[in-house]
Amino acid sequence: MKVRILGSGTSSGVPRIGNDWGSCDPTDPRNRRTRASVLVEAGATRILVDTSPDLREQLLAADVADVDAVIWTHDHADHCHGIDDLRQLMHLRGAPVRGLADWKTLERLRDRFRYVFEGGGPYRPTATIEPLRDGMALGDIVVRTVNQPHGGITSAGLRFEHGGKSVGYATDFNVFTDEMATLYGDLDLWVADALRREPHPTHPHLAQTLAWSQQCRARRTILVHMDNSMDYRSLMAELPEGVEPGHDGMEIVA
Repeated sequence: MKVRILGSGTSSGVPRIGNDWGSCDPTDPRNRRTRASVLVEAGATRILVDTSPDLREQLLAADVADVDAVIWTHDHADHCHGIDDLRQLMHLRGAPVRGLADWKTLERLRDRFRYVFEGGGPYRPTATIEPLRDGMALGDIVVRTVNQPHGGITSAGLRFEHGGKSVGYATDFNVFTDEMATLYGDLDLWVADALRREPHPTHPHLAQTLAWSQQCRARRTILVHMDNSMDYRSLMAELPEGVEPGHDGMEIVA
């Protein structure tokens, strides 16, 4: 499987508006982070996870004009408000993009973006939406899922399997449950939220993510959803073997 990090930043991106780079070196292009999203590919199948507000630029940079499915992890704005950019994919493919989400996220997205799923007037629907079920096959990729506590809501934790390889994607959570430990056990690659070094009420901080990576026996861990306190070179100098910061445009083969 191949994973492309479309966006490695938190909800405010890096730099924040006001040209605020925080502790990040502005001369290192790996510190420029758009909002979190990934592509997972295997065989003839390409899955997009989340539609960030930066989706248009992310897909242009990746030279991607079609996906077989999009999975929404939850309905927070930085993970779904780029949904209108699916419209051009719909035009190119001649059919709505297949969308999946857990039941609560599905209902919220359908209420907020009803025009996307139903169309209106002369406009066709941009996407469909259906329940994301644990163990379902999307083309050549099997997707397993778990509910992750994320403040007052939950997000979908994802495990992708193909050809004996496994990739986990865990973003926007603040508690690591036994069910999550089981889902993420013995991964070839774990792409995981590590917002900052200081604790946060709804996201994991760096020490937590490192401990959970070790607990899960992940063979390689890539950190994402990072804010402007997380300088790329500084992280590279301090992270243990097998763990590294992600960056926009990074591609990893599991």
